[in-house]
Amino acid sequence: MAKIAPRRRKTERKETPAGAGRPVWSGSLRLALVTVQVQLYSAIKTGARLSFHQIDETSGKRIRYEKVAPGIGAVDSSHIMKGYEVSKGNYVLLTDEELDSVKIEARRTIDLVQFVDHCEIDPIFFDRPYYVLPDGELAEEGYTILREALRRTGKMGLGQFVMRGREYIGALKPCGEGLMLETLRFSDEVRAAAPLFADIGDDRADPELLDLAEELIARKTAKFRIETFHDRYTESLRDLIETKAKTGKPISVDESEPDQSGGKVIDLVAALKRSLAAQEGKTAANDPAPRPAKPGTKPSRARPSAARPKRKAG
Repeated sequence: MAKIAPRRRKTERKETPAGAGRPVWSGSLRLALVTVQVQLYSAIKTGARLSFHQIDETSGKRIRYEKVAPGIGAVDSSHIMKGYEVSKGNYVLLTDEELDSVKIEARRTIDLVQFVDHCEIDPIFFDRPYYVLPDGELAEEGYTILREALRRTGKMGLGQFVMRGREYIGALKPCGEGLMLETLRFSDEVRAAAPLFADIGDDRADPELLDLAEELIARKTAKFRIETFHDRYTESLRDLIETKAKTGKPISVDESEPDQSGGKVIDLVAALKRSLAAQEGKTAANDPAPRPAKPGTKPSRARPSAARPKRKAG
């Protein structure tokens, strides 16, 4: 039986590797009676793609969005429920308590219940990659054994776990000197390809054209290097931003949060005005006719308006 390569001398390792950020999940990998404490770190850099904020050109303020209901205005978050549309315009409303009742227990263990060859899983099922690191020096020995066993057998370990309130399938495999776990999509999350390809003909290709295509493929076959591919749009956009930042003066943007009561005050004023107008209309409609003067009293003469000239007799 082949022996596992001797372990290298341990060196001091920081609690959090430089540039790794915070772990998104902490727990254990379990294979039968072997348990290894691990931490998951996102393998994707969220800042690689540029994103923009919307700015009001006139005031220089950030554009903010409020949660509003038609005819109501801004709605307080405590009054918002989650609804699932069961038919056009008809929703089933769910409370936070009802949603909590179906949450899966957040067990901090990934049980490796099955092992498969790498080629068995269609790439369309792979979703998001995470780097798996041992959580402390005591976990490094079990971590190394698990990594080497997967490497030698050419297998991936499969298991399910809960992260951020949702259940995932995880595929564990060696990655350089460490391990990587990729989440997988469930079967009902992937569209079947056959119906989409049903109308494509299956006629045999012309042999001569097929030979030419194979020759072109052979000429362009090379070892894969991701560095040879560039996001030209993002690179051009960065150049444009850097140029404008150097040649022009960046504007100062007001990052302050809007007054949360502002929308309610505006709505209240509008509501008061509508109520006042409605009340005035109601009062005019219900105003009783003038009472006849009592016997023996002189009717009061209306004072002419200064804006109206008196009419001459005749």
